[in-house]
Amino acid sequence: MSVILISFGFKFGAPQNIDLLFDARFLPNPNFIPELKLLKGTDKKVSDYVFGNPTAKKFLNKMKDFMDFLIPLYIKEGRPYLTIGIGCTGGNHRSPAIAENLYKHLKHHRIDLSIVHRDMG
Repeated sequence: MSVILISFGFKFGAPQNIDLLFDARFLPNPNFIPELKLLKGTDKKVSDYVFGNPTAKKFLNKMKDFMDFLIPLYIKEGRPYLTIGIGCTGGNHRSPAIAENLYKHLKHHRIDLSIVHRDMG
């Protein structure tokens, strides 16, 4: 099975053909922290800021548990692909940080895994 993680910004619209969509806009936005504004969610400083929030850690752990539950069921059902969207306001900070962390976790599954940061400038 092929799994694609897509981080994106809701202000540019949700990607088409998403099977599962998660919204990270409830988390504090690094865009409003001057020293983080120009960095990206793939940068350690931004990731540390995002996951320095206990709610972000809890959200990610629940996503991991949910994916660990669902992916084997999709594989068993013969599903050829799964597209997971993770959005935040602009697609630069929170959603890429979450997608990168989830990507690392999902590597233990027997899947063809890829990640796309659609709106990360």
